[in-house]
Amino acid sequence: QVQLVESGGGLVQAGGSLRLSCAASGSIFRIGDMGWYRQAPGKQRELVATITRFGTPNIADSVQGRFTISRANAKNTAYLQMNSLKPEDTAVYYCKAVINLNDDYWGQGTQVTVSS
Repeated sequence: QVQLVESGGGLVQAGGSLRLSCAASGSIFRIGDMGWYRQAPGKQRELVATITRFGTPNIADSVQGRFTISRANAKNTAYLQMNSLKPEDTAVYYCKAVINLNDDYWGQGTQVTVSS
C-alpha cells in the first residue's frame, strides 16, 4: 500500500560524496517526519538524521557538519547528502517515514561502502 524506495548508494572513496534519495508512493494522505538510519556490520541500527514535514532538520553528532537532510514534499522524497565520507560511514542506509499521522514505514535499504 505504501512503499519507500531508497536509491543513490554505492562504492565511494574516503573523502567523497553521495546523495541518497527516498521516494514514497502509495495511499498517502500525509507524510510526517522522515529520517535516515544506518546499520553497519555487527552494529545496531542508529539514527543518522531526521526532518519534519515542515523542513526542520536534526543531525546526529557523528555526522554533524558532513551530512545534510532535506526533502521535497511535492515529490514525496527525502534526501541525504553525504560529504567527506569516512570508512566508518560504511553501512546499509534505511529511510523511515511517518505516513498518515501514525504509521511508520521503512525502505529496504541501500548499501553505502566507503573505501580507504
